[in-house]
Amino acid sequence: MNQLIECVPNFSEGRDMKNIGRITGEIERTAGVRLLDVDPGKATNRTVVTFVGVPDAVCEAAFRAVKKAAELIDMRGHHGAHPRFGATDVCPLVPLANITMDDVVIYARNLARRIGKELHIPVYCYEFAARDEQRRNLASCRQGEYEGLSDRISSRNWKPDFGPDLWDDHIARTGATAVGARNFLIAYNINLNTTSARKANSVAFDIRELGRVKREGDPVTGKIIRDAEGKPVYEPGLLKHVKAIGWYIEEYGIAQVSMNLTDLEATPMHVAFDTACERAAARGLRVTGSELVGVVPLKSMLDAGRYFLNKQKRPTGIPKREIVRIAVRSLGLDELSPFDPDKKIIEYILMDKNK
Repeated sequence: MNQLIECVPNFSEGRDMKNIGRITGEIERTAGVRLLDVDPGKATNRTVVTFVGVPDAVCEAAFRAVKKAAELIDMRGHHGAHPRFGATDVCPLVPLANITMDDVVIYARNLARRIGKELHIPVYCYEFAARDEQRRNLASCRQGEYEGLSDRISSRNWKPDFGPDLWDDHIARTGATAVGARNFLIAYNINLNTTSARKANSVAFDIRELGRVKREGDPVTGKIIRDAEGKPVYEPGLLKHVKAIGWYIEEYGIAQVSMNLTDLEATPMHVAFDTACERAAARGLRVTGSELVGVVPLKSMLDAGRYFLNKQKRPTGIPKREIVRIAVRSLGLDELSPFDPDKKIIEYILMDKNK
């Protein structure tokens, strides 16, 4: 059987559909890959793209897309709600079938090397592809975002893994890119009945594994507690393998808790949802629904549907499509826009492509 990997590049353009189409067109024209999902966001000014295929083809498609993005996106004028530091902000590779993470790491580093050398773009390797432990966390690589990049790439500790480390007009336009090898994750947003990003952040800090900075006295304005090395001390959050921040999404007129669920066995989607409901309620807020960015495995939807059926003491021995429908309604995945399982669930997408 063929080896399969997934690639989920995030491009710093979520408003110009023509340019988004030009970027994804490079992927569609590459033999050996299938474009599964294109998810633009106006407020984040960011598009999450998902495609799968055999490793060499996926890396070629990714390279072509990064090249086109560098031609079309000028970071000097980019603004959006999501953290970012480059035209192609991140480009993770994910093992799907008949391939080990160690193999994917090799592909990721080779792709990073090629982007740095041929496209003159600073590249940081993260997650399993990281060559330095302090670069394993994407947030560490992207600290300071685009605005801090000119100083960072030439600093001793944060020179890029590949590509140039001296700021010039070309890099000012393209920014940097993070290329990684990681496990499958779900990008999942919880909708709140507030416009306050501060309140959304409070819920996010309750939930995320990192938690919140410890302070003396007042938990918001008190003096930050630091360790012997001067680093902030954190009080851990409730859920393992969850990254989260709060933000306001102007196009929807609501604040969200934006999460990455990086281990779906440790923290499934429905657990993240129910925990967000509990923490929001404790702060006088209400969860009104949720939003899935990109695609999701069928198992996650079935697990969620069965979870809510069990809570209602209803039988779970019903058709899978009906269980998925229960999950969609229970999680409020159709609050902001219609949720089409045939376009959002990986197995259904691939089934349709194989017809």
